[in-house]
Amino acid sequence: MTGLIGALADAWSEIRVHRLRVLLSLIGIAASVGALTTVIAISEYQQQSQIEQSDRYGGRSATIAVSVSDDTGAPVDFVAFDERFDRVAERFGFSHAARIVDPITLRAELPRGAVDVEGRLIDPQYSVMHREKLLEGRWFRPGDESALAPPVVITEPLWDELGRIPISQHPTIRLSGDEGGVYQIVGVTAKQGIWDEQLRVDVLYDAYMSRVDQLPEGTWPRHEVWLSDEQVAEIAPVLAMDLRAGLPDGQTVRIERTDWASQPGFDDVSATFELITGGIAGLILALGALSLINIQLVAMRQRVREIGVRRAFGATSGRIFVSVLLESLVATTVAGVIGIALVVAVLRSDWVVPAIFGEMQDTPPFPMRAAITGLVASVIVGAIAGFIPALVALRVKVIDAIRF
Repeated sequence: MTGLIGALADAWSEIRVHRLRVLLSLIGIAASVGALTTVIAISEYQQQSQIEQSDRYGGRSATIAVSVSDDTGAPVDFVAFDERFDRVAERFGFSHAARIVDPITLRAELPRGAVDVEGRLIDPQYSVMHREKLLEGRWFRPGDESALAPPVVITEPLWDELGRIPISQHPTIRLSGDEGGVYQIVGVTAKQGIWDEQLRVDVLYDAYMSRVDQLPEGTWPRHEVWLSDEQVAEIAPVLAMDLRAGLPDGQTVRIERTDWASQPGFDDVSATFELITGGIAGLILALGALSLINIQLVAMRQRVREIGVRRAFGATSGRIFVSVLLESLVATTVAGVIGIALVVAVLRSDWVVPAIFGEMQDTPPFPMRAAITGLVASVIVGAIAGFIPALVALRVKVIDAIRF
C-alpha cells in the first residue's frame, strides 16, 4: 500500500513538473471523453423524447383501447356500451380513462367565412394519457361540460385564423350544425412543425352529447385506459371478459395495446442510434489515445537521463514501470473528470436540453451511465497510453543516462 501511494505521489510530481506538456497532450483526451459522455447522455434524452412523442399518438405505457362493433354491420348502441364500461371501470378503479371519437367534421364560423374543420370528442383525462402540450391556456377540467359556453381547445393554425386573441380575454368560436352554438376557447395546442396547418377543435364528449344527443353518423368511439405495465397483463383479459358478458348477439369487443412499449422494434431504434453515435465518439477517443501514446513516447526519449539517475539511486524496475504508468493514468483520469464535469454543467443548464428537445416534458436527470462510461474510458485510455512508455522506461539503464 505504501509503495502504491509513493508511486502515485511520484506520478503527480511528474505531472506538475511537466504540466505544460501534459496539458497539451490531455486536451484531446478531455475533449474525447466529453464527446463520449455527451453522446451517451444525448442518447438517453433522445430516447425520452422519442417515448414522449409516441405517447402523444398511442398513449403512455401501458394504454389499452377498447372498442365495440357489430359483426353484421348493424348500428351499435354506444350509449348503452358507455354505461356498461363505466360499471366495469368503477369495479376496477381505473385512475385514467377517456372516451375518444375522431375524426369528425365540424362547421366553424371564421372571419373568412364558414369552414369545415376537423374535430375530436374527448374526455379530460385524454390530455394526461397522451401528453398533450398546450401553447396557451389550459386543458379540460371536470365540470366543464356543464358550462353555458362549453370549453374547447383549438390548434395554433386555427388560433391564427381567429386573430390570436389572448386566452385571458376569453375568446370564443361559433360552430354551426346540430352541435351549433358558442364555445369558449380555453387552450391552444402548439404546431407540430412548420408544415402543420391543421384546423382542429377538441370538444368535450359530454358537452357534445348534451347538445346533439347522438354521435355523428359513421363514427366509432373507443375507450382508452392507462394502466401500469404490471397491471396490463392481468387486467386486460379480465376486462375483455367482463365487457363481453351479456352483449347482444353479433357484437364484438376488441381490446388492444396502443402505446409505444407494445410496438416491436421500438427499442432497436434507440439502440441503433446509440451504437452509431457511440461508435463515432469511440473513434474520436481512440484517435486521442493514439496521439497521447505518441506524445508519451517522444517525452520518454527526453527523460532517459532522469530515468537513469533514478535507477542509479536504487529505483526498481517495478517502481519505474508503475510510476510511468500511473503518471499517464492519473493525468487521463483528471482530464476525463474535467471533460465529464464540463459536459454535466452544460447539459444540466436550463437552455441546452430544452433547445435540442423542445417537445420534452419530463426531462430526465443527467444519466449516471454516461458519466461512469466516460470515467471508465479515460482510465482505460490512460492505462493503454501509459503501458507502452512504461515498457520503454524499463529498458533504460544507468549507462544510458551517462551517454545521454
